[in-house]
Amino acid sequence: MIQNPILKAGALLLIFTVVSIFFVSLTQDSTKDKIKYNEDQLLIKRLGELVSGYDNNILEEKFLKKIKLHGVEQSIGIYLAKKNNKIFAYLIEHTYPNGYSGNIRLLTGIDINNKLLGVRVITHRETPGLGDKIETKKSNWIEQFRGLSLLNPVKSEWKVKRDGGVFDSFTGATITPRAIVTASYQVLVLFTQKNLMKNLEK
Repeated sequence: MIQNPILKAGALLLIFTVVSIFFVSLTQDSTKDKIKYNEDQLLIKRLGELVSGYDNNILEEKFLKKIKLHGVEQSIGIYLAKKNNKIFAYLIEHTYPNGYSGNIRLLTGIDINNKLLGVRVITHRETPGLGDKIETKKSNWIEQFRGLSLLNPVKSEWKVKRDGGVFDSFTGATITPRAIVTASYQVLVLFTQKNLMKNLEK
């Protein structure tokens, strides 16, 4: 038995620290799978909003590619949507770094004819009540990208109306919609002009 009060207090503190670390680690391990499951479910929901009719396991047929996109080096995820073992759409998970409040994680769908199937926001930190209107649960603003391509509209019109383009923005918030428009155009350029899809098919 420890008689010295200082040693006794030190031993109790050590025991408390070890026990605390154990329970924190246990909590992290037990919630890790739940967090991953929730993330996958959100991703499946976003994928389903952009593409339907695929018969492959779209989450397993994923490519990770290191590439410079939106002015930064990043790892993008590319999901393949297939029907009867033939690719008919690509869904690109990427990060646009210049939102009003930083990174905006996006999922962009492109079909084999280089047309947008749509754009969805996965995560963001934009201003509630203003920039968060990029979420489908807040508004239908982001629906306007479906069916667009590099030629429709032409390059000079891939801007919000305030900058001389054709895209609406939000009252009191221009930076966030400008970010989505720019990100969508740059992904189309990446896939259409750099033959990225053909490289994946090899």
